[in-house]
Amino acid sequence: MTRSIENLTKRKPTGGRSRPSRGRLASERDGYAIEPLVGKGATRSSRLRGGAVSTGVVLSEFANVSDPSGKTTKTKILRVKKSPANRDYERRGVITKGALIETEAGEAVVSSRPTDDGVVNAVLSAKK
Repeated sequence: MTRSIENLTKRKPTGGRSRPSRGRLASERDGYAIEPLVGKGATRSSRLRGGAVSTGVVLSEFANVSDPSGKTTKTKILRVKKSPANRDYERRGVITKGALIETEAGEAVVSSRPTDDGVVNAVLSAKK
């Protein structure tokens, strides 16, 4: 999916077309948003500027859940209960930062950004 770059394809005040001074850089390419779901683990990698690689979660079966004492365990995700980012994400089961997920250890709030961090980290919520 490609999007026009700001100020490259605009019209002049006279109505004439202004030609872009350069083409699109590889770092300016655009892609579809990753919406992480509950399922068998899968990630997507993308190249960034300087050759760096970013990993995003596409499907996640497990989450690293921390309890209030600080102990962290790898726990199976059962479902997404609530998502403050978007009500539609609750219905579809999209995992975002701040989402309340139901795990085998109990209800936990996602503390990482799965599309940017490449992993689902969560903290057990106080109420059970």
